[in-house]
Order: sequence, then C-alpha cells, then structure tokens
Amino acid sequence: MKMPPKISATMTSTFASLKYKNFRYFWFGQCISLTGTWMQRTAQVWLVYSLTKSPLLVGILGVCQFLPMLFFSLFAGVFVDRFPKKKILLLTQTIFMLQAFVLTALTYFQVIQYWHVFILTAVFGLTQTVDMPARQSFFIEMVGRKDVMNAISLNSTIVNLAKIVGPAVSGILIVKYGSVFCFFINGLSYIAVIWGLLLIRIAPFTVRREHRNVLQEIKEGIRYIKKSDILMTNVIAMAIVCTFAMNNDVLIPVFAKTALGKGASGYTTLLSAAGIGSLCAALILATTSKNGVRTNRLYFTAFTISALQIITSFVKEYWICLILVAGIGFMNLTFINTANSIFQLNSTDEYRGRVMSVYAFLNQGSTPLGNFYAGTVMEHFGGSSGFLTCGLTTLLFIIPLILKKKKTLVDPKSGMSL
Repeated sequence: MKMPPKISATMTSTFASLKYKNFRYFWFGQCISLTGTWMQRTAQVWLVYSLTKSPLLVGILGVCQFLPMLFFSLFAGVFVDRFPKKKILLLTQTIFMLQAFVLTALTYFQVIQYWHVFILTAVFGLTQTVDMPARQSFFIEMVGRKDVMNAISLNSTIVNLAKIVGPAVSGILIVKYGSVFCFFINGLSYIAVIWGLLLIRIAPFTVRREHRNVLQEIKEGIRYIKKSDILMTNVIAMAIVCTFAMNNDVLIPVFAKTALGKGASGYTTLLSAAGIGSLCAALILATTSKNGVRTNRLYFTAFTISALQIITSFVKEYWICLILVAGIGFMNLTFINTANSIFQLNSTDEYRGRVMSVYAFLNQGSTPLGNFYAGTVMEHFGGSSGFLTCGLTTLLFIIPLILKKKKTLVDPKSGMSL
C-alpha cells in the first residue's frame, strides 16, 4: 500500500541521512551501544548514592566523568584534526568496553567501593574527551554538509531513545538483580558499534604534514571562533546553559528520593520522561532540519529550561513532575542540537575538530562545575533546592544575553538564517 505523498515526503525528510550506507552502519551500532551506556550511567549513579547516601558524592561522580573534558578537550581537538576519525573512534569504543567489563567484575565479586566507581568514571570521561569531538566531526564525512543537520538530529533520536529505554531497563534490573547486569550488558553493547565502524568505508584521510605546536594550534582554533560573531554567541549561550541548567544526572536522583519519596523505579522513570521529551524534540528537529537553524531558538529554549526548572522545584505531585521533566528534556535537546548545528555549519574542515572540541568542552566539560554546584546546594538546602537554584542562576545569566543579542544572524556560507 502506497503512503500518501505528504507522509512520504515527511518520512524522506526525517530520515534523509539514512540513505548513506556509512551512516546507517554507524547509526544502528549506536542504537545498541547507547542503550547500554545509559543503563550503566543510571546504575552507577544509583550505586554511588546507595553506598554513600550523599548528594555531594553523587555530584562528585559527575565531576569525575566530566572533569577530563574540562581540562583536555581543547587538546583533543588538535588530536582529532590530525588523525583519521574512524581509527580514533575504534580506539575510544574499545576502551569504553574494557571500562564497563572492569566495573562489572568489581561489582560481581562484591568488592566495589565508591572510589572504584569514581576512578573508572574518570577513565570513561578521559576517553570521552577524545571520542566526542571525533564523533561529531565524523558526521560530515559520512553524509556531507547538506545532510549534516539531519544526521545530528537523527543521532540525537537514538541518544534520547537510549535515555528512555536504558533507565527503564536499568530500573528493572537494579530492583531484581542489582547493578552488575547493567554494567555487563553495557560492555557487550560496544561490540555493535565497533562492528559498525569496521564496515564503514570513507575517502582516505589526508594527513597534515606540518604539525605545529599543540598549544599554537589550540590558540589558532580559539582565534578562529573569536573572529565569528555567530560562533562566539553560541559559545556564551552554551557556557551558561550547559554549566547551570543541564545537571539532570545529579538533580533527578536526589529530587526523586528526598522531595518525591521515590526509589530506584521512580528515579529511572523520571529519567525516561526526560528522554521521551528529548526524543520528541530530536524527531521534530530531524523533520525540520531542511529549514535551517536560528540563533533565536537558543535564547527561547534557555529561558524555557530555566522556567521549567523553577516550577519543578515547587511541585510535589509525581505525575506533574514527569510532565515538567519531559519538557525540560525537550528544551535541553533543542538547545544542544541548535548549538551543534551552528558550530558544524560555520566551521571549515581544517578547524572542525577544534571547533567541535570547544562544543564538547562547553557541553560536557562544564558539567563538573555544574554537578558540584548542584550537589553542594542540595547537600545543604535539600533536594528541591537543586532545580530552583539551577533555574534561577541560568535565568540570571541568560537574560542579559537575550537583551544584548536581539537581531537574527545569517550563516555567511549557506545564506541560511541562524
């Protein structure tokens, strides 16, 4: 039965990047691997909170994962610009797999301590520091400039589908069998993405023969961004929102336990609600990617995230919190994908690795500061204070940026409104 023309056109637009064989290999491998990753992330947060009963130590877990991004992401950008992205990703995914199996063994033999989790999470974070800019830069090699925005959004659909499925499955396994099964399944899941990468065939990588001093190349990348008003606006907005608003990994488990009186199941359901919101946003952005991207969307989503967090802090009804957290997830994903697309479309091949390392630095490198901030606030003032303080702080910094940047900017290369 033939689909109506409008539905067919919408499907073609939404899944445009899947016409590329290389992207299909990558995308389907990620579907499996990211689900395992979110199972592990959910389980290890709950494990640390169960071992320590400390919101501050849960916050420090986030610091361990994202602190390497804060210190080393700019160096990683130089590394990514120098070497083939595919080989870099094969190395990072293999390290991720080994990390998961070590965590599995320690938990299975019941010798796990919270500091073990911190060390292994730091290993994960150090590897992710290289993996993230390499993965983001690899999209354009697989699909080209025309469909890169669609590829970013489709990748976000599986990231956020994993945020729904991963925590939900993890919650069941934690209750019935403990965290160890989550860690083991995550280790196995990396086989899929490694296999997908091995199947990818792309044009040979052109090695830059003249490698300058690493610090000099970092400075060149920063100067490149500073010359562009579009990129600098993006940097400032991301610095604010990613540091203060995007701390769900710390906010949700403590809020679920202390403010709502929920256990592992309630916590993981809240995470899944955030994932559902993000998934809806990713699908909408994939469908509308052909229309370009506007910087005004950054301001609108940042303001809305702040408002939703402030409202959530005062709500005690669980089902209302699920709706609000889903809204936060929707706006978080819209903000991040908009920022990602602006970086991708306004950087050249020569600088893309370094530009995307700044994206990684802002997206996840700022997380240690935000996690520590949120964890400290909740340690002293209770679980509800986290959403309230993070929302108010984001609002305080984003309003001056909104007032300063009112005009719509245009991408000089593509002519699209930003």
